[in-house]
Amino acid sequence: MAKSYDSKDLMVLEGLDAVRLRPGMYIGSTGSKGVHHILWEIVDNSMDELANGHGSKITVTLHADGSASVEDDGRGIPVDMHPVYKVSGAELIFTKLHAGGKFDSSNYSYSGGLHGVGASVTNALSRYLNATICREGKVYEIKFESNEDSKGKVHGGVVKKKLTEVGVTDKTGTKITFMPDDRIFLDNTLDSSIIKKRLRELAFLNKGMQLVFVDEKVGETFDFKYDGGLVDFISYINEMKSPIFKPAIYIEGESDSLKMSAAIQYTDSYTESFFSYVNNIPTSEGGTHEVGFKVGLTKAMNDIARKLGLLKDKEDNLLGEDYREGISAVLLVKMRNIEFEGQTKTKLGNPEVKGIVENMVIKELQKFFAKKENEKIANSILEKAKGAAKVRLAAKKAKELTRQKNSIDNSNLIGKLAACSNRKAELNELFIVEGDSAGGSAKQARDRSFQAILPLRGKPLNAEKKRIDQVLANEEIRTIIAALGTGIGEDFDINSLKFYKVIILSDADQDGAHIRAILLTFFFRYMKELITNGNVYMGMPPLYKVAKKDVVEYVYSDKELPEAIKRVGKGYSIQRYKGLGEMNPDQLWDTTMDPNKRTLVRVTVDDAANAERLITTLMGDDIEARKKYLSEYVDFNKVDSFMNMTD
Repeated sequence: MAKSYDSKDLMVLEGLDAVRLRPGMYIGSTGSKGVHHILWEIVDNSMDELANGHGSKITVTLHADGSASVEDDGRGIPVDMHPVYKVSGAELIFTKLHAGGKFDSSNYSYSGGLHGVGASVTNALSRYLNATICREGKVYEIKFESNEDSKGKVHGGVVKKKLTEVGVTDKTGTKITFMPDDRIFLDNTLDSSIIKKRLRELAFLNKGMQLVFVDEKVGETFDFKYDGGLVDFISYINEMKSPIFKPAIYIEGESDSLKMSAAIQYTDSYTESFFSYVNNIPTSEGGTHEVGFKVGLTKAMNDIARKLGLLKDKEDNLLGEDYREGISAVLLVKMRNIEFEGQTKTKLGNPEVKGIVENMVIKELQKFFAKKENEKIANSILEKAKGAAKVRLAAKKAKELTRQKNSIDNSNLIGKLAACSNRKAELNELFIVEGDSAGGSAKQARDRSFQAILPLRGKPLNAEKKRIDQVLANEEIRTIIAALGTGIGEDFDINSLKFYKVIILSDADQDGAHIRAILLTFFFRYMKELITNGNVYMGMPPLYKVAKKDVVEYVYSDKELPEAIKRVGKGYSIQRYKGLGEMNPDQLWDTTMDPNKRTLVRVTVDDAANAERLITTLMGDDIEARKKYLSEYVDFNKVDSFMNMTD
């Protein structure tokens, strides 16, 4: 008999219960990214105060017990009674979704928080949250907890102590302390290295603002303040590179609805490093502001090239990709009424922004290069762009070889690529496997319906050190491009991707780590959308097999080995896998390729600027910088160590 469905069956989630029931809707995940998200929501609120002229310092403290505090010297959260809800402003902000002062521009001209869920979501997903508010000469406190009711259900962010006046002060500002709830997060640990990176980035983006990080776990304090702002940011990004001029070009412009600032510097490298932000929020997927900047840069530089006589009347204009070879640029836009694509805020959608930013960039670059003392910089950029144009034309034939139709590499794929029978790209997986031996095992182990295998018969070229024509001359790189079907660089088309999962499968040793690094560098430089779109993964083969008769355990790190031995018991044998080729097809399937058992690590770029520095350090020419980094951070036998290297 069918269960009845009446009005009595409808559930209304009161207060913050909806956040605890579906945390992923509000913070993306309950993993490491999610636990840091609830910290950033509080930090962003303080940043919005300071960015709008209220205060100059934020202190973030990571306490020894795992809780965190964010303190600013802004105006202090409102404490008066709300006329409609009849509770204090502080209580409203922490207990009601979509409650805040950022839905019009009277209090915050520019704000990263648009949905009004930040502080309340942090409260909902914390064991406790306490706020101390200094405002109008008085000190107030309010406290919240996430408690179980008589039926064992946890309700998040319940008021434990109503807003209470506790003292007097001559200061203003807000201090919020919270403990991420271990009942929500898979790991509620806040990572000091992630916090430090983000605060440094915010200090670069907000010239003259002081951001302090106190790590009580190790007894260290970091003070970030950059009077050069974006220019200092470019110097930091290019620290391991060789700029062709110093300091970076700085431009800024303002309209009724938008402020734009940007720093630009060229190096002797061959790839583009572009980082964009809207109201301090990284827009890793770009958007209309990036498009406007790039179009404006191209138009301005072509105009300047003709004025300086470096482009003759009979010569065609150079292309945008020519002007972006070797460029490092940071673009910051501050605006109202932002249209982000979703709560994750990674792509700006406002169509009007393109034209505004484009016109500002053209105007400000023309003004900069009109000055006689900057003519040398213009000449160096234009000469580099003309050199890039020559290479582009020389590489055109090589690029054509990477296309699906009429490509000689498609015939070369025969015998290399073991294709799958399914034609639905969203279901298909491509394993890029190190070596013929491992490739042979993988071909036998796979599920032929949706898993394709591409063995690498030599090391791909390190794309960090080579120009596009040299990269395309490498047979292994050409084979990968042909197999994926997307093209590269300016021709890249994610909609042509033949495999939604691109899985790098290499040995769990230093050579395997090098293969992974080379491939990730290539994808980051020439197929970046594969990474930002979440299509690139790393397979995790086991390091050991621990066995006794019919009992077998596979172990994926040295840390797990003692426990595995204990579970198997006395009389065990242990096998250390030196490479994928040592596993027979059944073992490879069970440990590494079976979707129901395997572990895959998705490659993401949460912090593009630090990823840029890291790739330059690991894959560039500075050997000493690379040695220093590897000795400090990397143990090639540990998955978490390698991920620390590739994040």
